[in-house]
Amino acid sequence: MKKMGFGKKIKAGERKYLPEFVYGGIDGAVTTFAVVAGSTGASLSSAVILILGFANLIADGFSMAVSNYLSVKSQTELHLGHADYKFFARESKHPIKAGLVTFISFFMIGLIPLLSFVLALKFSSIRNDQFLYSFILTGIALATVGFVKGEIVKKHPLKASIETLVIGSIAAILAFVIGYALRGL
Repeated sequence: MKKMGFGKKIKAGERKYLPEFVYGGIDGAVTTFAVVAGSTGASLSSAVILILGFANLIADGFSMAVSNYLSVKSQTELHLGHADYKFFARESKHPIKAGLVTFISFFMIGLIPLLSFVLALKFSSIRNDQFLYSFILTGIALATVGFVKGEIVKKHPLKASIETLVIGSIAAILAFVIGYALRGL
């Protein structure tokens, strides 16, 4: 077992699915916030933002999970019949688990950019600032995923957080600019 920063221990098997967690989480946060930013830039209503955001969470999350499942399954099939198959099969990821980790991470972390819009349905006091809250929450989510990745792969957690945050920010800026440019359509 490896000891993590907060006194927690993780098993080697938990690290096996780290790429799925990171990939799913970052893509979930980035693409969902890109929907939020692009829609905000286009001056679309909160209802449309929620519809597009949840459609993205389900459809894109499912697509990523199935793609990852097929990728892992294909890797295993490539080794079928080779001398190293038994070793590879024992050490490799399970396709269903890889797909599930991808989807769950995508959905859970991808939900974060929508939280302020969901909460604004109940608490009208945050409606005017729901994009700002979405921006802040998404930044925290991306930085957290980066931090966890940094801890597990022995990269400086702050550097990993900043790297993840910068990548997500670039995608959000691009989406906002496109939404803003096309708002009159």
